[in-house]
Amino acid sequence: MFIQTEATPNPATLKFLPGRPVIDAGTFEARDLAEAERSPLAKALMELPGVGGVFLAPDFISVTKTEGEWQHLRPAVLGVVTEFFLSGAPALNGGAQAAGEEFFHAEDAETVEAIKELIETRVRPAVAGDGGDIVFKGFRDGIVYLGMKGACSGCPSSTATLKHGIENLLKHFLPEAVKAVEQV
Repeated sequence: MFIQTEATPNPATLKFLPGRPVIDAGTFEARDLAEAERSPLAKALMELPGVGGVFLAPDFISVTKTEGEWQHLRPAVLGVVTEFFLSGAPALNGGAQAAGEEFFHAEDAETVEAIKELIETRVRPAVAGDGGDIVFKGFRDGIVYLGMKGACSGCPSSTATLKHGIENLLKHFLPEAVKAVEQV
C-alpha cells in the first residue's frame, strides 16, 4: 500500500492520502483519546506519542503533532495507517460528525443559504486541499461564524485565511449582508 504525504500550511500537521476512501462522507475530528473512541483509526493514531489530533475526511487523514519532529513521527503514522487499512476495519463507528447546532434568525435564511453555497463551492475545496475543513456555525448581525477543523485548526495562517480570503469573498458576493467573519 502506498500512502502519499503532503505538507499543510500548519507546520504541526501532515496530510496523509491513502489512495482509498477513509470515511464515506462528512468529517471526523479527535483532539484527545476520549474523542477518538468512535474511530479505531483515530484511536490508534492518538495512542502514538506526540500525536495531538486526528482529522478524517472522505479521502485523507490529517495528523497534528504536539511534540517531536515529523521525520520521527511520520513513519509511525504511516505504519498505523497501513496496518489499519490492511485490517479491513471501518475507520468510523457510527457516522461522520454532524455540523452541529447552527444559529441564525429565520429572516436571514436566504442569506445563510447563499453563504453556505459559497463556502461549499469556493472555500471547502481549497481548505480540504490543505488538510482541513471549514463548517458554517452561524450568522448574526452581519457576522458569519465559522469553525475550522483538521490542519486549519490552530494553523498560523488560519486567521489570514478567514479575514483576507473568506471574509473578502463573502463581502464581495453578499456586500449588503456580510460585515465580518469570525472563528468559533
